[in-house]
Amino acid sequence: MGVEWKSRDAVIEEPGRRIVQEQTRTGGQALPWLDMTAFLRGAIDLAPDNHANAPRSNTQWVFFDRGLIDAAAAPQALDGTTILDTIAQSHRYHSRIFLAPPWPEIYVQDEERRHSMDEARAEFERLQRTYPALGYAVSRLPKIRVAQRADFVLDTLASR
Repeated sequence: MGVEWKSRDAVIEEPGRRIVQEQTRTGGQALPWLDMTAFLRGAIDLAPDNHANAPRSNTQWVFFDRGLIDAAAAPQALDGTTILDTIAQSHRYHSRIFLAPPWPEIYVQDEERRHSMDEARAEFERLQRTYPALGYAVSRLPKIRVAQRADFVLDTLASR
């Protein structure tokens, strides 16, 4: 198929990167390396708006690069705060979600993503347990070219 994501489907970019960009631009402190709680609160606040305002006309699918469940699962791992169950029930996504492992070959730390590969692996493992516990079916993305991964996602969704 060779599908390009943005040609026929809507993609909502990762909220964490948008928060970091905005906080950096404005001199804010809600950055994961300065105030993780404020950063997560921002991601949790942003995700429902992303979902509610996602473009739905002229698109077959709306894909979220990270979402509310990712953000809401983090406080429990951070300090034991349990908000996930309440949020997960009131804000549902498609029953099939896709997770991409943090592959060392393409994982890049930059000004917006400062956490280590070990931290990324731990988060991936946590999410791999969290989504099924909330009733989602998880498909792990295979390590293939980007266009092939897009095809994998679309083919998986078409067969369900």
